[in-house]
Amino acid sequence: MTTVGRWSPNKVRARVLDGTWVSTAEELGGMVLLTPTSIAYTGTSASIGTNGSVEFTACSSLSLNGVFSADYDNYRMVMWYSASSNNTTVQGRLRDSVPADATAANYTFQYLLASSTSVSGYRGTSQTLFELGGGFATQRNGIEIDIYGPHLAQPTALRTVTVNDSNSAQLYDFADTHSLSTSYVGFTFLTNNALSGLVSVYGLVGA
Repeated sequence: MTTVGRWSPNKVRARVLDGTWVSTAEELGGMVLLTPTSIAYTGTSASIGTNGSVEFTACSSLSLNGVFSADYDNYRMVMWYSASSNNTTVQGRLRDSVPADATAANYTFQYLLASSTSVSGYRGTSQTLFELGGGFATQRNGIEIDIYGPHLAQPTALRTVTVNDSNSAQLYDFADTHSLSTSYVGFTFLTNNALSGLVSVYGLVGA
């Protein structure tokens, strides 16, 4: 059991006993870079680097297995990417230990889009995936995702900020929820156009 914003006594004791209570730069900064137990992808290539980040080339889907566990309640996923075409959408799904994506219509999203001098919004309910952002061809695009309690047996929420390095420097701000009280261990990124880039998953210490 975890209290809000704190380590439970059981988590502290487990950390001490298994020898992982260490003062690394990541721990002091409140984030620990995690290594997926495995990955799956559709596209040209994807590989896990020595530090745990995943580099991918021309992929339309990328699944990260074994990144969520009882070690942390909340996580941050950071990805930069370039898209093969304009008007690219980036989406996601929670993933179980089978491993398989959660594909039922239990997702809801709300977003704000700031482009040039205009701001617009949209809401989607009973969706089959998270909406995370968009992208443009040949340019750098960045996504930062905070995901709250994916491994806990309770509904999951996430917050995504996406920045597109386009001429209008578009900014997407997404709030997403998944309504089932299910424990998940992985995440799948999906897109309508192939992406190339790098993604890292961090556990948030004490959160």
